[in-house]
Amino acid sequence: EDMMAAHGGTVIPHTVDIRDAEAVEAMIGTIWQAGPLDGLVNNAAGNFVARTEDLSSRAFDAIANTVLHGTFYCTNACGKRWIAEGRAASILNILVTWVWTGSPYVVPFAMSKAGVAVMTKSLAVEWGPYGIRVNAIAPSAVVTEGTLQFFGDKWDRAAGVIRDRQSLKRTLETEDLAGTVIYLASDASKFHTGDSVVIDGGYSIF
Repeated sequence: EDMMAAHGGTVIPHTVDIRDAEAVEAMIGTIWQAGPLDGLVNNAAGNFVARTEDLSSRAFDAIANTVLHGTFYCTNACGKRWIAEGRAASILNILVTWVWTGSPYVVPFAMSKAGVAVMTKSLAVEWGPYGIRVNAIAPSAVVTEGTLQFFGDKWDRAAGVIRDRQSLKRTLETEDLAGTVIYLASDASKFHTGDSVVIDGGYSIF
């Protein structure tokens, strides 16, 4: 409602369990009836901190089914429709820098996001001839309600460590991502594909 009041247009929310391929198909089919999408942002996430040797198969699946499988289901449901209709489009996947460095105690999440990173490059090549661009951004920890819930009372300490290791000496805000997201999702980047842009204030190269 806030976005429509400020900018016009129409915002239509949909609720779906992206772990369910059939449910994703049904949702995308409903969206297509109202009008095809021009872009898709895959921001699925689910994570918890645990020693890897303590993980059950169900714990691993809980993360992988959301982050990896769910991202693929949404991407493929849109991609096959764009290809069938000859429609150009943009896909933007949200990664983490752990796909390059790895990270202890979050192995299922890091593995799943690494799979999404490989999908980004693979589909950029496979779907490029159809005019479908596929890119990704990899932010460091962003200050959101989810981040604060994830870290709990350890956030202040974690944020201090992050700030100390970032050359810009502050934590990442959601507004810091907006420009890059808009660029990669729009025709301003119509020759940009298969890339993963790191947005971490210099953390990964510090």
